[in-house]
Amino acid sequence: MIPETMKAMVLTGHGGIDKLEYQDVPTPQPGPGEVLVQVTATAKNNTDRKAREGLYPTKKGEMTSFQMGGKPTLTFPRIQGADIAGRVVAVGDGVDESRVGERGLLDFNLYANDRRDINLTPDYYGHGADGGYAEYVALPSDQFHHVPNEELADAELAAMGMCSYQTAMHMLTSANVRAGERVLVTGASGGVGTALIQLCRIMGAIPYALSKPEKADQLLELGAKAVFDRSHIEGFVDRVKAETGDQPIDAVMDLVGGEMTDRFIDAMIFDMNARSTYPRLSIAGASGGNISEILWTRIYLYQVQIFGVSHGTREEADQLIEWIRSGQLKPVLHGAFRLSELHQAEAYFVDRGSRYLGKIVVVPDSQWAEHGAPYRIDG
Repeated sequence: MIPETMKAMVLTGHGGIDKLEYQDVPTPQPGPGEVLVQVTATAKNNTDRKAREGLYPTKKGEMTSFQMGGKPTLTFPRIQGADIAGRVVAVGDGVDESRVGERGLLDFNLYANDRRDINLTPDYYGHGADGGYAEYVALPSDQFHHVPNEELADAELAAMGMCSYQTAMHMLTSANVRAGERVLVTGASGGVGTALIQLCRIMGAIPYALSKPEKADQLLELGAKAVFDRSHIEGFVDRVKAETGDQPIDAVMDLVGGEMTDRFIDAMIFDMNARSTYPRLSIAGASGGNISEILWTRIYLYQVQIFGVSHGTREEADQLIEWIRSGQLKPVLHGAFRLSELHQAEAYFVDRGSRYLGKIVVVPDSQWAEHGAPYRIDG
């Protein structure tokens, strides 16, 4: 029996965690072409916090969120949460009833059209439409992908959600990364960073990670060739040379930005005679600062190609689902919080420091015993 109301964590406006209110709201109904999913786990992403705090400006000094389509789509109240795992409990018109009972994972994008190869106005569930910080959510049937793998718990499946993995995939494909190339992954311990390391290995590229030393063993086990200490940026190029045998990095997947960006470029251009491709910089984050000072002469004289990356395409989502089903992608799950504990989860996430590697998932209280308790975080 699907209840008329459900529990949800509702974002009521831009601001701090006090803007997240645990409420009873109407249970959504699936429209034509949609499925109603009972949520079992939703992975946390930094984009939730940044959208809540209005930290996606495209002009200096503004407080806003995504509006590449020409107008703001984050309106209040809004239920956040993009990386949704769960089970289909009802279908809308035009959707086969046989889908009821399927366990799956959402392609989190709100696509502007049916194109499979490009996504020019990125938006997503939990931002431009309600997401998974609730007991139920209505989603497009063709974007809720069946993942029957019995070896994956629902919390682990949510940890492989598209917000991180599809962003990582799009960073690599935008930069045309190929097998055998040396790829520097900054912000390597986060969701996108760990996804990048795994995807590099699947594609045959060689990932080098930038992170804190205490996370080095886990990152090496995940597939990093070497781990550079992000707290000691002086002499960075020399350390790169020592690990690569004096070969430059082919491409940088940058989630850090700020003053470090110039050093990342240094690591690609110190010996242009040793290169066989152009230096490439894919940017999908700015945790180290939203403004970088770079000499444009360094960019155009060394022919550094720069790619701004947000989200990804339907084609990339399909490829990722195939790799998840085949077992080539593995979950990097840190643990779980109850949905009613989202304030604590937000504080833990922001203040994570060196405490963990991998994803936090949020599990509805009604699903906690089965899908959350085995992974509970006490903190």
